[in-house]
Amino acid sequence: MHHPLHTQLMADIAPPQPFAAPLGLIEPHANLLTLPPVNQLLYKVMKVEHLLASIERAYLHFNRVDSYIDFPDADPHDGQQLPADQAANATTHFERAPEFTAAAYYDQCRARTYACCFALENADHLWRTYGNGGTYGNVGVVFDFQKLREHLNRHLAPGQAQLLYQGIACKQIFSVNYGVVEYVAWGRRRVNAEHLPNPIRYTYLKASRFSVEKELRISLSSVGIGNFALNDGEFIVFPTGLQVQFDLRAAIAGSAIQQILLGSDCDATFLHAELARLGIGPVPPVE
Repeated sequence: MHHPLHTQLMADIAPPQPFAAPLGLIEPHANLLTLPPVNQLLYKVMKVEHLLASIERAYLHFNRVDSYIDFPDADPHDGQQLPADQAANATTHFERAPEFTAAAYYDQCRARTYACCFALENADHLWRTYGNGGTYGNVGVVFDFQKLREHLNRHLAPGQAQLLYQGIACKQIFSVNYGVVEYVAWGRRRVNAEHLPNPIRYTYLKASRFSVEKELRISLSSVGIGNFALNDGEFIVFPTGLQVQFDLRAAIAGSAIQQILLGSDCDATFLHAELARLGIGPVPPVE
């Protein structure tokens, strides 16, 4: 059974010398990232409307990391190569493509990388920052990290998943990784002093001013070289968001979702009625 990612991508590197794009992998860069304890709980605060849409249409939303501009104090440098790395990256060229620099490669990787973000702690900052502006208030969904990880790894495996681009079924080209974000002195930190880093490093580095977020992120990334195209030669345009199939009802039943927390302005009556309409009873407890 194929599990689609709803807004997605595909197949062959574009002419003049097309070749099959590599399939996505499951946690290929785990050795470069920091995982939380197996029993870690994750917290994700969102508008009530977004939770209900995610349940009804069975998805987790991933943002392209270079497109975080839709809420106050969003990080415009998310996933970007560090400022202290840029000069060396810009003067490093590929042997077989001398016009293509490492800096361009990292920028292109960034434009093909998506993240779904969670917090390691249920902090006031989450409730002040996320899920605001909705009609019915905000809620916090509590995930069991290990069960969420197992579910996504199982369903994102290349042999199980498809990517849908404008209704066309394509190959699964995104690798999934998990890691705790490292917060650094943004203007001073350098990671390319000895060798060029894997681009996944930049996906999991953020400025220290964001450390209050205590973020765990799940990333989906594809290769940053060449152009992806459909079989007819049309180039793929990477959207700013992906909807990854995720059955929240099954996650609740299997305890991958442990709890739903109510924000101070949440319309509990509306939420309970909508959850009942969607066939979700008192598990997990709604507080």
